[in-house]
Amino acid sequence: MSHGIALFHRPLAFLNSLPRRGDMVRIRLGPLPAWVVCHPELVHRMLVDTRTFDKGGPQYDRLRTLMGDGLVTSRQETHRRQRRLLQPRFHASHVAAYTELMGAQAVALCDSLRPGQRVDVSAAMTALTTRVTSRMLLSDTLDEATAAELRRCLSTVVRGLFVRTVVPLDAPFRIPLPANRRYRHALARLHGLIDAAVARRRRQAPRDDLLGTLLAAERGVEGPPITGQEVHDHLITLLLTGVETTALCLASLFSLLGRHPQAERRVHAEVDTVLGGRAPTAADLPRLVHTGNAVTETLRHSPPGWLFTRVTTEATELGGCRLPRGATVLYSPYLLHHDPASFPDPERFWPDRWLPGTAAGGPQGAMLPFAAGNRKCIGDAFAVAEATVVLATVAGRLRLRHLPGPVAPPRPAVTLGPRSLVMTCEPRSDRPQDFIEPKVR
Repeated sequence: MSHGIALFHRPLAFLNSLPRRGDMVRIRLGPLPAWVVCHPELVHRMLVDTRTFDKGGPQYDRLRTLMGDGLVTSRQETHRRQRRLLQPRFHASHVAAYTELMGAQAVALCDSLRPGQRVDVSAAMTALTTRVTSRMLLSDTLDEATAAELRRCLSTVVRGLFVRTVVPLDAPFRIPLPANRRYRHALARLHGLIDAAVARRRRQAPRDDLLGTLLAAERGVEGPPITGQEVHDHLITLLLTGVETTALCLASLFSLLGRHPQAERRVHAEVDTVLGGRAPTAADLPRLVHTGNAVTETLRHSPPGWLFTRVTTEATELGGCRLPRGATVLYSPYLLHHDPASFPDPERFWPDRWLPGTAAGGPQGAMLPFAAGNRKCIGDAFAVAEATVVLATVAGRLRLRHLPGPVAPPRPAVTLGPRSLVMTCEPRSDRPQDFIEPKVR
């Protein structure tokens, strides 16, 4: 089986077969050669050299059919302008302002569950992150029925994306098979829902949310105007990345804690001590050390973004390998995060490796859940805060237990994480009794 076929059929096994701390491995993706960068220092060098290693390759070419020319898929020459426009919405003050919303949505989820109930954790986390992300982007523009349809469309699109990013031919996806029809319908409907939300907001008074920022930029309030298509592309990009990756991180997090009771007990004890039964605030996050470490260790152990590509803009050298102009270069956070030279016993879920005073971060470039350089994920602080607040809120109220039997390993798609994780809900009999419920707004 060729490297390219192995990457498609058994992606994690393929990555685990690559040499640890090797420099470069040449593979083929269909008829084209590609290179996998296996050393953390080389990956870091590549990510900070955005002039030579630009966003591109089969992955991003296909993602552009979904996201357009948004922040994730745009080329370097337009990225800086886009980032300058959107970055203020992700400053620490804005992230802090949304922690109450994050906690309130987590409480609403807990209140909807009954003791002994089987919970589709994957679906529940996707619903939660959709509500949080859509409120951050669009305030209350989406009603509950529209948000539910948005979740269904996102789920269908994400399932179909991976095969479309690794198979270099379009012909298989033009065949009118049920899966292809579902994908095309979901993609068209997703774009339609966003267009309808933007049109609705254009008829309303300005609001202080990300769509408000985009519509002000469209009017040229503080500079050259952006186009309506750019407004659309930014919303699609931020919605997809904000919903999918954080939901998968949370599903992986609850799955891992369910299999590691000692780590779970540490989180429970910390939440009880720090919060004393109340809801978490932004000021509590630095004090939730074990809770935050569980999130960080999940991002290391099961990074939602597990495989990315770059394309060379000119002939260059990396790790002693000559790369021609237009070469596809792959790197995998999953591969780097499971390198025992950087993270001893890498298959072990061990949040204590991130306690202060340890050297858990490894060498430069070893820990890359959000990439690096000026293309680092713009929502990294938002995602970590959301995962921490949701974990602290849920852990203060209940436990999620695995069903009897083995836990199925996640099958990677365009992202990595459990997509059909079912667990049992159990109340925490030892939780503080004076828990103060935040209001859902």
